[in-house]
Formats: sequence, structure tokens, C-alpha cells
Amino acid sequence: MKTKISASRQLADDLVAASRILAEHGVLDAYGHVSARSDKRPDRFIMSRAVAPALVTAADLMELDADSEALAGDKRKGFIERYIHGEIYRARPEVMAVVHSHSPSSIPFGATRSKLRPIYHMGAFLWSGAPVFDIRKVRTENDLLIRDRPLGQALASTLGKCACVLMRGHGMTVVGDGVPEAVYRAIYTEMNARLQLQAGQLEGPIEFLSDEEGRRSSASNRGTLERPWELWKKKLGRK
Repeated sequence: MKTKISASRQLADDLVAASRILAEHGVLDAYGHVSARSDKRPDRFIMSRAVAPALVTAADLMELDADSEALAGDKRKGFIERYIHGEIYRARPEVMAVVHSHSPSSIPFGATRSKLRPIYHMGAFLWSGAPVFDIRKVRTENDLLIRDRPLGQALASTLGKCACVLMRGHGMTVVGDGVPEAVYRAIYTEMNARLQLQAGQLEGPIEFLSDEEGRRSSASNRGTLERPWELWKKKLGRK
């Protein structure tokens, strides 16, 4: 039986596209997930059932309540780490979309003392910081997964008002004011991390963006999000 969700057709289509776009860019693989706050019920959010992102269709989308639990009657298997999304939405009312990934180039920055910082204007949103969440500080006995609300709350607290939070030995999570911005930030966090790793092998020091450059570049980039979003969606349609 098909489960109806409290979201517009546009939002559902964007979520499907987001999962596939992020898989195409190597930000998501068989794991990871993207969600959006419902545009009809702000106290709920939409994400797919537990399926590989590249395979997500509109029929896979689920509606979850404020406690990150599927609505009564939906018995499909959801993602264990849905609490990442629910607790960020609870803590950050302005956040409309969340991406959690195991973005490979971000991993070293969550496991070392090197801070992830904006090295070029496309990663300018990182000026707000990329704090590292270490699950051991919350729960010594763990499997690195955010599998309940207390862990989700701790992660959201570490994120604070930043756009990105790194997760030691795990990956990263980014937020946005909509699906296109969250996808943009996920892709360019991976790219910024890769470039920073490359620059670290050259003669330094690295000239990172200043906070003022980061703020100004972020504002400029936000006004052009429809350009990459349109391109990424059209590329999907050609496959």
C-alpha cells in the first residue's frame, strides 16, 4: 500500500533528485541520506526508507514526526541515523534540509587536528566553522552511529549555528535553507576538503578565505544556487 506524505510534489521530486545527484558526485554511496522539512507540516520531515541513495524513488519517501519516528501504519525500514535529521530540525527552525554522508575527503579532518576551512569561494560557507563531533564524549560504548535522540541532540549541539559538522571516524553532516543548498554544501564540502588536502602537500602556509570573504562569497553564491541545481538535475535526466 502506498503511503501518502505531507509534502508537495516539488519537494518530493527534489528529494529524489538530491539523493541521485549526491550519489553521482560520490558524496553518497550505498550509505548516507538526505532529508527535507515538510513544506506542509513543519514539525515533520521527509526522507527515504533505508535504501541506497542512487536507487531512491518517490515511492520510497517516508514522513517522520518530530521524534524521528515513522507515522503509524508505515512499517517500512527507516534509516538508523534518522535522529541526525530530526534533532537538527528541532534545534534549528530555519534549517529546511539536511545531508549526512561519509564524504571521503572530509574524514581526515574529523580524525586529526587539522581544521577544515574554506580554501576557495565555492566552499565559502565553511567560514562559519566545521566543528568535530566525537561520539566518545557522549557515549563511551558506541558503534559511531547516531541511533537515538540523545546522540542526535549532542550532534545538533556540536553543529551549533554552523553549516557543517564533521563526525570523527564517520563522515559529515551539512544543513541548508532548502534541498538545493544542502546538496550544494555537501558537494562543495567534499571538494573543499579535497583541495585542502592537496594544498597541504605544497609549500605553505595555505591562504584560506577570511571570515569577511567567507560571508560575502556565501551571500553571492546563495543567489546562484539555481544554476548548479538545474545542471545537476538535467544531467540525471540524460542517463
